[in-house]
Amino acid sequence: MAVTQQEIESRLWDAADELRVAMPEAQYSSVVFPLMFWKYLSDTWDHQHQAFLAENKGLLDSLSAEEAHEIEYRDYQSFEIPLIRPGTVQQRRASWSSILASITQPGLGQRVRASLQAIETANPGKFSRLFGSLTWTSEEVLAGEVLAAVLQAMDRTPKMHEGNMSHDVLGGAYEYLLKRFSDGSGTRAGQFFTPREVVELIVEILAPKSFESVYDPTCGSGGMLIASANLLKAHGGRGYTLRLYGQEAVPETAGVARMNLFMHNLTQFQVEVGDTLKDPRFKKPDGSIEQFDVIVANPPYSLKWKPWTKDPRAIGGVAPQSSADWAFVQHMIASMGPKKGRAGVVLPHGVLFRGGQEAAIRQRVLDDDLLEAVIGLPANLFYSTSIATCILVFRAPGTKAEERRDGVLFIDASKRFTKAKNRNVLTALDIADVVTAYHSDFEANGNPVDPDGDGGLAARFVSGTEIAANGYDLNIGRYIKQAAAEQEHLGTLIDAYNIARAERQKTEKRMLAVLATAGIEGFDE
Repeated sequence: MAVTQQEIESRLWDAADELRVAMPEAQYSSVVFPLMFWKYLSDTWDHQHQAFLAENKGLLDSLSAEEAHEIEYRDYQSFEIPLIRPGTVQQRRASWSSILASITQPGLGQRVRASLQAIETANPGKFSRLFGSLTWTSEEVLAGEVLAAVLQAMDRTPKMHEGNMSHDVLGGAYEYLLKRFSDGSGTRAGQFFTPREVVELIVEILAPKSFESVYDPTCGSGGMLIASANLLKAHGGRGYTLRLYGQEAVPETAGVARMNLFMHNLTQFQVEVGDTLKDPRFKKPDGSIEQFDVIVANPPYSLKWKPWTKDPRAIGGVAPQSSADWAFVQHMIASMGPKKGRAGVVLPHGVLFRGGQEAAIRQRVLDDDLLEAVIGLPANLFYSTSIATCILVFRAPGTKAEERRDGVLFIDASKRFTKAKNRNVLTALDIADVVTAYHSDFEANGNPVDPDGDGGLAARFVSGTEIAANGYDLNIGRYIKQAAAEQEHLGTLIDAYNIARAERQKTEKRMLAVLATAGIEGFDE
């Protein structure tokens, strides 16, 4: 019987819930994700090992151990679960089942740590530094009986290999845990999780194509990279052909991203650890910034940073120490491929109108006609902040469509949301309407349009001349809300005039009737 999504999600949450006696929910991910991935690796290795034994039953007796090992890892296994202390009486495999067999023995945390580190060492190209610091394997951090309870609960989940469940189910379970941890983690969740509907909106707009490269300079848990592949697959493309690249400053979060990608059966990826602004890890042989077809990001907002002293990414100037928002934009612009590079980034509204050094950068970006669209989002969409945010969409120099050149498309979607338990959410219809508005045709400086007819979404294409006349201020209200308000005021005035006129006419009729009754004549209606 096929494993259902609900079944595996329920069992995994039961395992996570065992941690409630030991640590706050914000820390669950550091324990659960390494254990879940380890079980996935072990179950997959065991499944392939049994296939190897069954299919080579008659051959194994004539093979040496070295020859059998070579055949198995050439034709069956894509990674190694190594032996620990091979050739000794204490030898064991660094597998899930091996640990479960000795779960009641002292030193459980140390044995788990040794197993995970052995897997990293045996697979340096795939799993180097994958599992993070593993501080939770210490008895002082997580008592052995609690760790045992988590392992036993997770062991009740169905076997996590391709013969038992699809990667869609497995990846969906991983995403489910990411969201559950984010719902309960408060502001810390923003370090690794961007709400999936925001990710979907950005990816829908940028529309990755088969065999393209996708890069996220602040990749968190890898959600935007995975969404790019999923969207391409949903639209009939081949998601697995995408070349995925990410950089993440927090090593443990980078590990979460790599595990997430593996769980979704995406193998053409490279996730590096480091500060993207200080130490960009993706570079060309000549030392310049590597360029990609699609760049997506939700960087930390208004991050204090050490400004560049001399960096070719700093077009238009250097962002102030108090906020790295525009520095991330400059890095993404430098990362756009010259032929079809496009970028989408989520940032706070301050980037649209703040002065000083940010204004100078904004002017240069607009003068170079790199900004294609500004999309205002509702407030309280994110786990890490309740402020309203916006999506900025950029195109490589000279690659904008003819009708989008020398101007910026503004879309106000701030009223399009549904209230949920902890935050607001965008529905599938909200996303579809914003994407429709983005692809619509607009005349320069034309009237705002309202695709849904309810006043919840408005869009307008504004010429570069008008933006320059406004001092390169990109505040959405300057171009849409104010104009919409003026139209609303005119309609209200007309309605009020018609009502007042009708009331006046009724009053005059009553007055004339009273005068006529009194015998006073000479008044015309």
